[in-house]
Amino acid sequence: MHHEHRPERKTGAISLRDIGIEAGVSFQTVSKVLHGKGNVSDATRARVLAIATDLGYVPNSLARGLATQRTHSIGFLASGLAAFVFGPMLLGAEREARKHGYFMPFSFVDGSAVNARHALQQLIERRVDGVISATTVFATDAAYVNLLRMGVISVATHPVAGGGVPVIGEDGIRTGELAAEHLMGLGHRSLAIMPGEWDGTTINGRLEGNLAAIRKAGGVPDPNLVDVGDWTIKGGYEAMNRLIDRGIPFSGVIAHNDHMAMGAIRALHEAGLRVPEDVSVVGCDDVDFAQFTNPPLTTVRISFESTGIMAVRTLLQRIDGDAAVPDRVVLPCTIVVRESSGPAPAR
Repeated sequence: MHHEHRPERKTGAISLRDIGIEAGVSFQTVSKVLHGKGNVSDATRARVLAIATDLGYVPNSLARGLATQRTHSIGFLASGLAAFVFGPMLLGAEREARKHGYFMPFSFVDGSAVNARHALQQLIERRVDGVISATTVFATDAAYVNLLRMGVISVATHPVAGGGVPVIGEDGIRTGELAAEHLMGLGHRSLAIMPGEWDGTTINGRLEGNLAAIRKAGGVPDPNLVDVGDWTIKGGYEAMNRLIDRGIPFSGVIAHNDHMAMGAIRALHEAGLRVPEDVSVVGCDDVDFAQFTNPPLTTVRISFESTGIMAVRTLLQRIDGDAAVPDRVVLPCTIVVRESSGPAPAR
């Protein structure tokens, strides 16, 4: 491997030789692994990638190296919350990739961060030109994120710890604001909120936006009216039952996805509460079934198909070495008013 393929050395930076010494291979072998070139065994490739990740190596020659060895394939890796929305996102991404002549292998990962790193390494070993990371639970795992940064050109649909990977998706704070602004505008002052949680991490800024909009409208958020669900219909049903059991009055509910909103409506009905006459319910996402719930669900619409399309477009810009690729692509969200929300009941 010629020296021009080696990254520029910076003070304190990790070199190819450092990685080679740790892995017990030559720096030429390390360079082959990091640039997707040459014959290297899968075991050696995985070991070198793992050590480079642990050492925090980030090659600035990655885009140039990959540009000459394209496979015209893009990996799509999803986990966690993406399970509820990845259908339209994957559809949009796959159609856009195909339009540009790219094949898109897909992997869905549940469980540990080790599994996520392994799935990502497998995509890298298959010489994909880039990866879309639609993960939530692994976006804070340092080794996974380092692999995204140094092992392959990538974009993400959720912010990753430490940055360095362009993010395509909603403005979570604005999503949260729209839901709360709608209910506060209908005269509601006591709102219950059901954020989503996965493996101990409350995802995105929707709760922050909820609270900001409540305060801006003159309300006082009650921490006892916040109960975390797990994004599922059952999780929303259980969270709503816990909120009802606390005996604290509320006239509006914000669920951080439509699945939990549907479960909340069921729990309210079972408790003899009418929606929206007694309690208004607002969801987020506007998934396919939202217009068919009983009553039809008011929700904040986010286009996950557009997210997939823009993720591919941004990734291809990076693969082409476009220096103007933004760090953040924010997609619009809008409130879709249906029959699950109405004026606050008279006191």
